[in-house]
Amino acid sequence: MHIWITGASGMIGAACVRLALAQGHSVTAVIRPGGRTDLFPASDRLTVLPLGLEEYAAYAEKPSACDWFLHFAWSGTTGAARADEERQQANVGWTLTAVRLAARLGAQVFVGAGSQAEYGRTTEVLTLDTPTHPETAYGRAKLAAGKASREEAHKLGLRHVWLRILSVYGPGNVENSLVMAAIHGFQKGDPPAFTPGEQLWDYLYADDAARACLLAAERGRDGAVYVLGSGKERPLKDYLAVIRDVCAPDAELVLGGKPYPEGAVMRLCADISELTKDTGFTPQVGFREGIELTVSGDPSTRCARSG
Repeated sequence: MHIWITGASGMIGAACVRLALAQGHSVTAVIRPGGRTDLFPASDRLTVLPLGLEEYAAYAEKPSACDWFLHFAWSGTTGAARADEERQQANVGWTLTAVRLAARLGAQVFVGAGSQAEYGRTTEVLTLDTPTHPETAYGRAKLAAGKASREEAHKLGLRHVWLRILSVYGPGNVENSLVMAAIHGFQKGDPPAFTPGEQLWDYLYADDAARACLLAAERGRDGAVYVLGSGKERPLKDYLAVIRDVCAPDAELVLGGKPYPEGAVMRLCADISELTKDTGFTPQVGFREGIELTVSGDPSTRCARSG
């Protein structure tokens, strides 16, 4: 099987590259020009292709066949860029060009990366039937990209699967994420200020997310939208306690040092029953093990055992 993975320099994309190689597949890892490659293992089955989103439409070479096309590339995923309506809407068009590229390469399936931001704030466990009311430019663009890419994929004869991804952590995570800020803070003896931590949250380790993405490509139902998380919720303060225990067990965990931000999401949990039913996916990495692996800095450790 030959798999194309865009956004491969990101945390989930890189985890998919590692796992696909561990499973014996060949991979074309599409990264932004200048993107990092240190999360990839050395392999003669890996081709790294620097290609910006705006270059997809003109890309005409066909260095190898493509069976599965996994699309994670997206511009403006953090900070103020998530509120940039023009930039976010440009991603919708680039997602469509990614579908067309997949079709030109002969792919059988297009798997796209959506987001919990498509739902907006809700107190419900997120299911396929949860109404979508995105409140940010990022969420609106992800919702539009999922619908438009499904239509384009079907027009071009590709199977289409869309994954609405919740909170994923692991090697390659952005440094300003809560998990990485907490890890680095405890390691340095200066943890950041935390809220009271009463939010109910659902965290998934990157290798588990990668395994779900590959299973979705292999077995996902055409046209399906799956919610991707661990399927289990815990108060955020419990996750912070685990990070403290791994990084600095003698440190005090101080909660309530900062207020909840305006519009804070107080519950985020995935119902993964449809994903499990269709693909057989169940998470394998508990949160403590995932934090230990993230802290170790060796992204190949869990993949080698789960591949």
